[in-house]
Amino acid sequence: MAATTAVAGNGPHSVSEGRLEELLAFDATKAGVKGLVDSGTTELPRIFIHSPDDLPGPKDAAAPAGLQVPIIDLSGLTHRREEVVGRVREASSSWGFFQLVNHGVPQEIVEASLQGNRRFHELDPSEKAKLYNREARMNVKYLSNNDLFVARAASWRDTLYCSFGASLNPQEIPSVCREATLTYYQHMVSLAELVFELLSEALGLSRDYLKRLNLSSMRTMTAHYYPACPQPELTMSISRHSDPICLTLLVENAFGGLQVRHKGYWVDVPPVPGAIVVNVGDLLQLISNDKFISVEHRVLASRQGPRLSVGMFFAPNTDEKTLYGPIEEILLDDEVPKYRGVLYADYIKCFSDRGTGRDSPLEQFTL
Repeated sequence: MAATTAVAGNGPHSVSEGRLEELLAFDATKAGVKGLVDSGTTELPRIFIHSPDDLPGPKDAAAPAGLQVPIIDLSGLTHRREEVVGRVREASSSWGFFQLVNHGVPQEIVEASLQGNRRFHELDPSEKAKLYNREARMNVKYLSNNDLFVARAASWRDTLYCSFGASLNPQEIPSVCREATLTYYQHMVSLAELVFELLSEALGLSRDYLKRLNLSSMRTMTAHYYPACPQPELTMSISRHSDPICLTLLVENAFGGLQVRHKGYWVDVPPVPGAIVVNVGDLLQLISNDKFISVEHRVLASRQGPRLSVGMFFAPNTDEKTLYGPIEEILLDDEVPKYRGVLYADYIKCFSDRGTGRDSPLEQFTL
């Protein structure tokens, strides 16, 4: 996504001069949230305090007992493919989220990616600062809050980003996590290819249909680090949002905190040992004509930590000239397209301009 700069004034993305000064001062430390914790902060800086409307509270009805994000077992897939495709179809159409177990990615690869994440974020601040950057053109960068200057409040996390394009030199990846990151990437790409096959079949299409649409040519990793928060009731680790891509694969450590919006409830997604979380992105909802759904999710702040997660995001390249609209082959006889065709670059710009914590821009592309 493009780098975003705050402007003092009265425009849609303007901030007060006082708040802008605080944002710039925090960003200038290049130490992120981890730096605040290391400095002994016991009270959240004002820029991290969220509106009560955006925080968990009494307004959130408790989810009914037994409501759980589907867990799909991929063992014996050759002999169970029809069953698994059916489960993927149901999960993608009703939840937009599911967890995969027995997916073929060795647990030691998952754990190595998480520990590599931790090693990087716990480096000496002067070492991390060398990678601190908000420029979209950078293949590898570290920062705190990619939407710092457009979000209504900052969130309690730091992130190492890696874009796996043709221009990436592996040496750009920090040495403390380079091998783990590259190995994790290779396994996630293979798993994503399988998931796209299952999703294609779940739509009644040939296995390679979605692959041929170039939906995963842009591959980005985010290694989030969420330190223990001194006042978690006042902030979020990630505000509510849907993902403006096609597909997300996520691994995390045991601290939890991820919640998914389902039927009006915020439902906890407790970590399952060895599982990989899958979620449908906005573009997949668009091309499936709402047969699959991209749902809001968020991550709660906690007094415990650090929470670690490593996500892989799959989307078209922003220079892709294809107009993405509902797939004609899956429309029933009396079914009309719900969305107009859109260039992915236009969709991602719309999302970036809105900032995290606001409604999905999908509605802007409805017919």
